[in-house]
Amino acid sequence: MLQQTQVDRVLPKYAEWLEKYPSFHALAAAPEHEVTSTWYPLGYNIRPRRLQTIAREAVSRYGGQLPADEETLLSFKGIGAYTAGALRSFAFGERAAILDTNVARVLFRVFVGRGDAKSHAMKKALWAISEALVPHKHVFDFNQALMDFGATLCSARKPACPVCPMRRHCKSYPWNPPGPNE
Repeated sequence: MLQQTQVDRVLPKYAEWLEKYPSFHALAAAPEHEVTSTWYPLGYNIRPRRLQTIAREAVSRYGGQLPADEETLLSFKGIGAYTAGALRSFAFGERAAILDTNVARVLFRVFVGRGDAKSHAMKKALWAISEALVPHKHVFDFNQALMDFGATLCSARKPACPVCPMRRHCKSYPWNPPGPNE
């Protein structure tokens, strides 16, 4: 719900959503028009339909539980690498990398600094960096902090570079000259 939607708009809808659909069973059984109506006005109206499809598959194939392993999660229509990583990290407490827009921006700026941040090759490289950075403990906290860091301090439009704790190591920081091999 929070993807490209402000928190103050999401909170009341989130509460309503959980009240109406407290389980995969409840979401799977609900009429589609009710599900999309509950989601409105958050936008991206394909999302409630995808969530319902995931709920129906979880109910029919897994007894109403979402599997925790990456391969099975990726087999669900509507669950990609980021969502699988987020679920494994946040819901199941597993060591799993994430790469949302904010995390990709932080990793690109700090570790890469130049090139096409949106290219397929760069995205693959950023996934590798993200996977290498994930700690063995406190994964939830680490991933949440990385997302928040990108949303607040290392923001897209007005990054707070002068006060950033990463500025000494950041490849994008204006005062860090490129190294001899760059």
